[in-house]
Amino acid sequence: MKKIFLVFLSILIVTFSSCQDSAAKKINSSSAVAKTDQISQEKAADGPVMTFEKTTHDFGTINEGDKVTTQFSFTNTGKADLIIVDARGSCGCTVPKYPKNVAIKPGQSETITVSFDSNNKPGMQQKSVTLSANTSSGREMLRIKANVTPDPVKQKQREAQAKARQQN
Repeated sequence: MKKIFLVFLSILIVTFSSCQDSAAKKINSSSAVAKTDQISQEKAADGPVMTFEKTTHDFGTINEGDKVTTQFSFTNTGKADLIIVDARGSCGCTVPKYPKNVAIKPGQSETITVSFDSNNKPGMQQKSVTLSANTSSGREMLRIKANVTPDPVKQKQREAQAKARQQN
């Protein structure tokens, strides 16, 4: 019985001492992560920042086949040059025009023009443009939406095609 007690006691001592080492490592690693986060935040504050007048635009109700555009104005409110390397629409009907690979100085303003082609897009449409830039997040999002009134001729064609699919 004495041997069992000694074995149990030694296992207990080993377990507690290893847990304390692990806890100390966790505390040290969490403080290292906090320091890294602080450095990242300081770098982000020193980097470029895109400040938009608006990030969403509602075209309201438009007719199918209309091509509409809007502009998103922004200012580099950061402390370093801003560079937009890419801008992509969520589908081929949404096309952005932007200052590609141009250094936008702190305090300088620019615009991004977004075009939307409503051809064959009846109903409520919500599209986005994703900007890839050298900001702290690396990505910025712009959104557009429109309620597209269907073209009566195209709508009849779509209904006829749907009816033909149901019969097959």
